[in-house]
Amino acid sequence: MKRLLLLCLPILAAAPLFAQDQAAAQQAWMDYMTPGKVHQMLAHSDGTWDYELTFWMAPGAPPSKSNGTAENKMILGGRYQESVHKSNIDGMEFEGRGLLAYDNAKKIFQNSWIDNMGTGIMLLQGTWNDASHSLTLTGKTYDPMQGKDIEMKEVITIQDNDHHTMEMYYVKDGKDIKSMEMHLTRRK
Repeated sequence: MKRLLLLCLPILAAAPLFAQDQAAAQQAWMDYMTPGKVHQMLAHSDGTWDYELTFWMAPGAPPSKSNGTAENKMILGGRYQESVHKSNIDGMEFEGRGLLAYDNAKKIFQNSWIDNMGTGIMLLQGTWNDASHSLTLTGKTYDPMQGKDIEMKEVITIQDNDHHTMEMYYVKDGKDIKSMEMHLTRRK
């Protein structure tokens, strides 16, 4: 018994350290998982939005236009914003889904996008600019016309509580080429 106690002394002596580490670990997880002010800011965009969409298939090409709706809602206890878009583009029913997150630990926004005009997932991340009331996200997506991933940039600007703009660019030779612009108005 005495021998067993001697073997356990180092473990027993370290028990307060484990307890401190456990408390620190629990606090780190609580900080990471608890929605904060940024998540509350995202929640202000919850609701139904009507939008006018303009997109260009190539620089200098005439634009195509369509109208649609977006339904935004915070999910998983206010941690993420899910967005479902529906419209008709050139006679084809369109549906897309986005998931916008703010990572408390990394202090960045993360966005994923899927739609029925592809089979991949576009992943973007970026930061909020208080001065311009805009979120700029960058990342890559697959371009089937080029047969490879291309760099993308998305800028979401909040004009006011009822009007937002989303602009999408692809990057070519270091320059931003606008491919899409969406004007959203909150449905009353």
